Amino acid sequence: MSLRHTLDFLLYEWLQVQTLSTRERFAEHNRETYDAVLDTCERIAREKFAPHNRTVDTEEPQFDGERVILPAATQAAHDAYVASGMLSAAQDHDIGGMQLPFTVESAANAFFSCASVSISAHMLTVGNANLLMAHGTEMQRTAFALNEFNGRFAGTMCLSEPQAGSSLSDIATRATPDGDDFEADPLGPRYRLRGSKMWISTGDHELTENIVHLVLAKVPGPDGHLVPGTRGISLFIVPKRLVDAQGQLTGERNDVALAGLNHKCGWRGTVNTLLNFGEGRYPVRAPGLDGHGGGAIGYRVGAEGDGLRCMFHMMNEARISIGMAATLLGLAGYYASLDYARQRPQGRLPGSGGKDATRPQVRI
Repeated sequence: MSLRHTLDFLLYEWLQVQTLSTRERFAEHNRETYDAVLDTCERIAREKFAPHNRTVDTEEPQFDGERVILPAATQAAHDAYVASGMLSAAQDHDIGGMQLPFTVESAANAFFSCASVSISAHMLTVGNANLLMAHGTEMQRTAFALNEFNGRFAGTMCLSEPQAGSSLSDIATRATPDGDDFEADPLGPRYRLRGSKMWISTGDHELTENIVHLVLAKVPGPDGHLVPGTRGISLFIVPKRLVDAQGQLTGERNDVALAGLNHKCGWRGTVNTLLNFGEGRYPVRAPGLDGHGGGAIGYRVGAEGDGLRCMFHMMNEARISIGMAATLLGLAGYYASLDYARQRPQGRLPGSGGKDATRPQVRI
């Protein structure tokens, strides 16, 4: 049984997703439109992802000191995925989406995870944009989220730190207001960030024009000290390259520096990074910024101290996506094992070179 047969059974026989067409949001859809999406994703996964699964596993990302080098197949697969429209599949029609049910979107994405889980890291971009649609300002949605949905920008989530691991209450990345007019920036309250983030998937690459980092950091109190625990955490948009209010690149690099790549036991085709924010490698001197001190430019999302609540929007979505990816990776292993068992010649040919079934058994 193929993955498509399994998905068809789950979607139409068990979950009966075709009945969702009775809801106003999905009224334009039926089994025919769902099948068209599944057909397209199955074809792209078969042609652009699966043939290069071994390549991206053996040719891991390399850092030449300036940029990350990936196999050409990764760019081709990424471009094909963007062209399919799947980045905005669940979004409203008026921003270029298909208004697909999440269940159908997840099923369609299953083909990519099964074909090459290392290439299919699009879930971070979608989750990043979905968070901004829910918690960002109108300007943040326009400048960042919409450009993630159309494939111009990629997205990450930056939580863990080298000294803190996954203990978010112990993060030490600082965000200080950038000048007296920091709240007047059209992209949101503007801060300068300093710190390091570890194990950041897709943290640096040249697949897209820009990368939108969603970074957890703490704003120092009046005494200059960070608020202990998670209640002092805020969330910031920190783009790799600075943009204007319309989301167009200004031509200036933000002070976000790739410090190194992490080797992975699995998903080896995915870029996993250590990022330094505000170390001074790319000092920001953009027009309109007062330039007080160093630091990477970041724009606050939501209220100060509300960062973890906002970030859970993306974290919970990522948990579903990672679970799906792990399931499909296991299924890919099962399919490979099944194919091997079916095709591998076993036993010996009868005759002089083989065993003689008529001879007495040898006692052991």
